[in-house]
Amino acid sequence: MEFGRALSQISEIHQHLARTEVYRGYRSAPVALSGLIGIAAAALQAPALSTTDPTGFVWFWTAVAIFAGLTGSSEIAFNYLFRENAFERRRTRFVVFQFAPSVVAGAIATVAFATTDATLVPLLPGLWAMLFGVAVFAARPSLPRATGWVALYYLAVGAWLVWHASPAPSAWTVGGTFGAGQLIAAAVLYWNLERSE
Repeated sequence: MEFGRALSQISEIHQHLARTEVYRGYRSAPVALSGLIGIAAAALQAPALSTTDPTGFVWFWTAVAIFAGLTGSSEIAFNYLFRENAFERRRTRFVVFQFAPSVVAGAIATVAFATTDATLVPLLPGLWAMLFGVAVFAARPSLPRATGWVALYYLAVGAWLVWHASPAPSAWTVGGTFGAGQLIAAAVLYWNLERSE
């Protein structure tokens, strides 16, 4: 009986520690690389894609987002699978689940906008940025305090993009926004976590 209670208390202590400790799984190099992928994709996207094929524009940027997201989280996945102990894995899941609802909402909005009304596509770059900002804010309790500025950047730029959406969004509304945001995030991670290691 006492053994079960002790295990329960240890589990509660682990959960409390997971909520209060800064998560060190995000690393500056993969996050910076994900930003460079966004900038490169903006430079490579055919300029007429958003005017001639809005749905193609959405799927192009969806593919880029998946590739950049896998790149940015590659070290997290590697450490989760091969290096982390049970406590560290629980911590990783906690941080990922803080981030996930906004990503899921973005995916749902993307499919809905792209398949129901192509005239809504110009709103997506701003909506994506705002949802990503919300995701960073959600994960902020587990990240360095300065990531609040990264979240604010995404929210502000996203709001501006929604209010100033043109009928044919530029590749830079997506690639430039996320490229710059990820490079800023990488700088925050390096300065606040890795510089002193």
